[in-house]
Amino acid sequence: MAKTRGDFTDLLIRDSILSADQLEEARSMQAQTGAKLHEMLVKLGYCSTEQAMKAVAEHSNFEFIDLSDKTIPQTIVELVPESVARENLVFPLSIEGNNLKISMSDPTDFDTVTKLQFILNKDIIPVLAPKEQIIEAINRHYGQSETESVDSMLAEFTDTAIDFTETESAGAAGQAEESDSPIIKLVNLIISEAIGLRASDIHIEPFADRIRIRYRVDGVLIERDNPPRRMLAPILSRLKIMGNIDIAEKRRCQDGRIKTIVNGKPYDMRVSMLPTVQGQSCVMRILDRGNISVNIRDLGFAEDDYQRFQNIIKRPNGIFLVTGPTGSGKTTTLYAALNEQNRPDKKIITAEDPVEYYLPGINQCEVRHNIGLDFSRIIRSMLRQAPNIILVGEIRDHETAEIAIQASLTGHLVFSTLHTNDAPSAITRLVDVGVQPFLVASSVIAIMAQRLVRVVCAKCKVPYDPPHKEIVAAGITEEQLKTATFMKGRGCSNCNNTGFRGRKGIYELLRMNNKIREMTFKGAPTQDLRRAARATGMKNLLEDGVLKACKGITTLDEVLSICHHADPEEDLTKKKEDPKTEGTADAQKPGASSGKPAGQTKPGGHTAPQKAPAKH
Repeated sequence: MAKTRGDFTDLLIRDSILSADQLEEARSMQAQTGAKLHEMLVKLGYCSTEQAMKAVAEHSNFEFIDLSDKTIPQTIVELVPESVARENLVFPLSIEGNNLKISMSDPTDFDTVTKLQFILNKDIIPVLAPKEQIIEAINRHYGQSETESVDSMLAEFTDTAIDFTETESAGAAGQAEESDSPIIKLVNLIISEAIGLRASDIHIEPFADRIRIRYRVDGVLIERDNPPRRMLAPILSRLKIMGNIDIAEKRRCQDGRIKTIVNGKPYDMRVSMLPTVQGQSCVMRILDRGNISVNIRDLGFAEDDYQRFQNIIKRPNGIFLVTGPTGSGKTTTLYAALNEQNRPDKKIITAEDPVEYYLPGINQCEVRHNIGLDFSRIIRSMLRQAPNIILVGEIRDHETAEIAIQASLTGHLVFSTLHTNDAPSAITRLVDVGVQPFLVASSVIAIMAQRLVRVVCAKCKVPYDPPHKEIVAAGITEEQLKTATFMKGRGCSNCNNTGFRGRKGIYELLRMNNKIREMTFKGAPTQDLRRAARATGMKNLLEDGVLKACKGITTLDEVLSICHHADPEEDLTKKKEDPKTEGTADAQKPGASSGKPAGQTKPGGHTAPQKAPAKH
């Protein structure tokens, strides 16, 4: 640009709004404070905000707009999430094709324009408007007003919004040029935007001609941008520096940890590098320390399961297992249980691989396979520390399982996780791992399987009628339909137009009783254990999810996408055979208890003749 930054003042002098002496004084004050020249002129009272903005717009060939009496349609407003609008001090005006017109107080701030293009995945056309009018428009259209905290959040790009306090290894030289490097700004932007969207993971995946960046929000991956392939090496190098990972190594798997503060809140990120045929793929798991303070009530338990869970975690000894796939919330559930028990009169030790969250008042040990410090060795040592409660991150092999069970038998309460599809399968899995059935029967006090389902957005939820096929697949009865209130999200800026915001657990809680212990001791198959647990009132995952869908917490479609259809169908067929007996047999259980044994005495007696008399 041939013109200098202050050339817009010529227009103010031309219109006799500003004098040469006043301009000289404003330039002198600007040099001392570092403020923008048009802001300094307004601050000194030499012109109004509107006069300065109009001059800047005319000189820079930008459109100027007065927002004071403008009303923007809600469909346009929802194109920009409220958090993005407030953080960057921008407000959407209109859209044509892929071009989004946005009002800004400084349209020459190209960093913010680039950032918005990345976040919104649209071509940005900046329009000039006074800062005060933008703030007023945001408060008016988004329905919330913020006081002095707004200004503290309006950090230019991400230089002050993100403070990577624990990357001293980059050195003083790296810190000096941090604000100037486009790659550093891009990486900071990726992290801050993922956290702003409540993402649990960031996926950076290389392809032949591009890099794919995806965020996992509420368990679902969404694609955000596709930077050019040439940016892969510098992006990964920056992440490796932040995570204290060897930059030169590209052929082997690597792991690291980044500690960062975003908008004044601390976050930990687990970094995993995986070599692929197209280059290294990076996944960063975002660990929000605020998640560990979750209350057991907020996990999503039904009232009866909540009472059972409370009784289980207050037992003096035994082993309590939580099962489910990766990312199903097992760690959060166990940490909530530990927080409930974390009192000065109890000693709690954990063995984790790796330690995800740091819990005050609890002794946490991290597995380090490179020096031979594995689960079994840590558990042996921690037993000498006289703990009351032990958390074993995961039972993976016979040795870990054996020691954990022995610890539960010697007066300790042991929490651990296992990878199985449902609760009854965990008993079979322990036996398969090599634990003797009598040890499993005598040590396990309860097993809980869990999954996470997305919660309907509270701001845009509306009643809806689910399709008939979903009602049939979920096994909903006529009685449930009469009292059900099904809700679905329309999609809004609060939920990024997904209709869901946040997640809650659905649970299958199996409590060991004499019957199940006896069956475990005899090596009964999983389906028999499940049948016995169901007879004592255990809800399976599908039933718990359906109850939440009937209350409008989630949708049937979401529940059916998480739970296996095979189990509910199996239960439905059983109900078609058994409820004829259960309908009356349950009412006269003492005499009709042969309903269950009938399933177990198939070889000897004919069960069908017994069912007919029971019905009539």
